[in-house]
Amino acid sequence: MKKLAINGGEKLRSNPFPAYNTIGVEEEEAVLRVLRSGKLSTYLGAWHQDFYGGSEVRAFEQEWATFFGVKHAISVNSATSGLICAVGAAGIEAGDEVIVSPYTMSASAVAPLFYGGIPVFADVEEETYCLDPKSVEAKITPKTKAIIVVDIFGQPYNVEAINAIAKKHNLIVIEDAAQAPGAMYKERFAGTLGDMGVFSLNYHKHIHSGEGGVIVTNDDALANKLQLIRNHAESVIANKGFSAPSELINMVGFNFRMTEMECAVAREQLKKLPDLLTERLENVAYINEQLKCIPCLKTTKTREHVKHAFYVHPLEFDASLAGVHRDVFIKAVKAELPRTIMRDDSDVLMGCGYVKPIYLQPLFAHKIAFGSKGYPFNLSTVTYTKGDCPVCESLHFERLFTHELMRPGMSRSDMDDVVRAFAKVWENKEELVMEHLK
Repeated sequence: MKKLAINGGEKLRSNPFPAYNTIGVEEEEAVLRVLRSGKLSTYLGAWHQDFYGGSEVRAFEQEWATFFGVKHAISVNSATSGLICAVGAAGIEAGDEVIVSPYTMSASAVAPLFYGGIPVFADVEEETYCLDPKSVEAKITPKTKAIIVVDIFGQPYNVEAINAIAKKHNLIVIEDAAQAPGAMYKERFAGTLGDMGVFSLNYHKHIHSGEGGVIVTNDDALANKLQLIRNHAESVIANKGFSAPSELINMVGFNFRMTEMECAVAREQLKKLPDLLTERLENVAYINEQLKCIPCLKTTKTREHVKHAFYVHPLEFDASLAGVHRDVFIKAVKAELPRTIMRDDSDVLMGCGYVKPIYLQPLFAHKIAFGSKGYPFNLSTVTYTKGDCPVCESLHFERLFTHELMRPGMSRSDMDDVVRAFAKVWENKEELVMEHLK
């Protein structure tokens, strides 16, 4: 008789796991407050007291800046918009190179393209999956103008090493902290570790407002540019006193504005972040301890002096100990578990790898972005081929997997079932091997 559910055996658990829902009566009351005011947005794309948004926008930005200990917080309608603003504020122009991560949400790598910049992919570190400083250094050329680092899965980047490289070569550091709100390096929050940091308030992040993002910086000049790019810069630069050609670089603005209602929700969500993060850390620590009995699994290393935020729980798989490929093993684990309630895709929140290395995606493989002639790739000799980032490729295709079954709301009993699913597949791996060989 088969024991594993993937082979027709009895499923370990059928009851759905709880959904991750951080929205409560506080957010409901905040939304009603805005609705009753009749002011869903107060922005004007012209030089006016409302150029910087309404009361909820301004209050949210001040509260975010205070929480994270920075001078400026600029709200935007998404972290993607925030990254585009940051690249523009950094002065990136056609033909400039920007070093990016191959293992991240695509926006972190494609943001330079909007200004004609050329993404250059450096490899990632073996144990933390953030940009590898040695690979970054090797990729720098006279055309390099910035580095976009990513606090992947909630782990802050290699701050000392990357910042030293940036200082040595006079480069701007843009930190994508979308997955790391509340993470810390020493006494500083992720997102505040470079020249500009970008956070996400997308619905599946630690806290959210449906959609939204925040850019933070301690640099007054950068903050000014970020605010201009967010809201129709071209209409107000004369009023701001910009006139010299050098001051007009990238001062063509967008409508990247966050609404009053979204900011009202985000204000309440920010209050919940510390407790939500504490629960994530406790849950990950619990699961890590329970998984020690399964030899083919390796827990993620947390960098020294770092407080991780664990957007997801990354783990590594050793096929030589399991006797089967990671993908086969994880598929068997997922077969033992239920889907999550209130989730449109109705899938078990577990997957092999993360995103396909970005330089292998069609945009880069064919070097077609804007128009049919390959702009801005036609300004550069940079190439994108398999093998460019071997550590990233090994992690994605062979070793790394992640799951979200450690989020706040999961009980110890729920997490025990997750661990039991791994244990069941490990204990019956011979059955899995034999079925796979058929």
